[in-house]
Amino acid sequence: MSKQWADSKDGAFKRQVSSFREVISKTHPIYKPAANRYWLYVSLACPWAHRTLLTRSLKHLNTVIGVVVVHWHLDSKGWRFLRYPTDKSSIDENIYHTVSGGIDNTQSITMKPFASIPNDSDRLWIDGTPDPLNQFQRLSDLYLKSNPNYSDRFTVPVLWDSETNTIVNNESSEIIRILNSGVFDEFIKDSTTSSTEIINLVPKELESQIDEFNSWVYDNINNGVYKAGFAESAIAYEKEVKNVFQHLDRVEQLLKSKHQALEKKFGPDSKEILKHYFVLNNQLTEADVRLYTTIVRFDPVYVQHFKCNLTTIRDGYPYIHLWLRNLYWNNDSFRLTTNFNHIKLHYTRSHTRINPLGLTPLGPNPHILPL
Repeated sequence: MSKQWADSKDGAFKRQVSSFREVISKTHPIYKPAANRYWLYVSLACPWAHRTLLTRSLKHLNTVIGVVVVHWHLDSKGWRFLRYPTDKSSIDENIYHTVSGGIDNTQSITMKPFASIPNDSDRLWIDGTPDPLNQFQRLSDLYLKSNPNYSDRFTVPVLWDSETNTIVNNESSEIIRILNSGVFDEFIKDSTTSSTEIINLVPKELESQIDEFNSWVYDNINNGVYKAGFAESAIAYEKEVKNVFQHLDRVEQLLKSKHQALEKKFGPDSKEILKHYFVLNNQLTEADVRLYTTIVRFDPVYVQHFKCNLTTIRDGYPYIHLWLRNLYWNNDSFRLTTNFNHIKLHYTRSHTRINPLGLTPLGPNPHILPL
């Protein structure tokens, strides 16, 4: 998640380039695949971290790769972990390796009104988790442990190697390719999942289409909302917000054509339509994963917080809206890795230049509509 502000010359937002870019493979001299060796450090609010968490879940890697969740509030020192309890018996070590979303979303946790939740709230498995590996207090400790001379921002996600105590990779697009590569498949302990049932999010025959789709979605939608929201001149803002919606229009037309083709094949009222309703080739791919983490945040935060308010997804894009709800309600991985409380609290409390009073809007209600 970026907190880097606009370039002072033209008011345009510039995103930092990731620094750690290693891979994990059987032929790598250091980073070889293994169970329980690698960990993801994520924010449930951050769309870039969310796509790595989502890929981990879709690939059935919950028992192979542990997850540590930072607190939703990003303060002046960066991301922080919850305090590690003095009574270690209160920590269920297994949950780091089993829960899809890093925090157990299967239980209905009654949330306090937003106004009553302080930024230093320290609720275990609700506001975040401790760091069980190093008992570090901040994400910055991981970066400085890996490179004492590191001087850039401390960003999520982080793919951490517990054997060498260093960061393997902090570029989300590369982390999801590592998780999808199949190098961890042999360690999956889910007895109900066979190797033939493990989805390949980047099939070879679709890789070029996925890369092409991702390229314009990333620049104009994933990062486009940030370029609009973090703009510091009216000219830059208006240019970027128009660009976001022009490219949402493009996705809408793509999904409209997809839906019409599926209607012709299965019939207009067939339940089979939603089983094939994805952006590419009628199958779930990385393209859906990378688009989803922006679209699911659009109405709850980007409309009001980043002023991307020409319309909402639910009101202005019926085919994107159906695609979004289909993924959320019909696939546990999408639903369980999406935490609307972290999303809304993080953006509205952490970006003080955009929202200096730190007020968190209650709407939209509900955050996502039923299917």
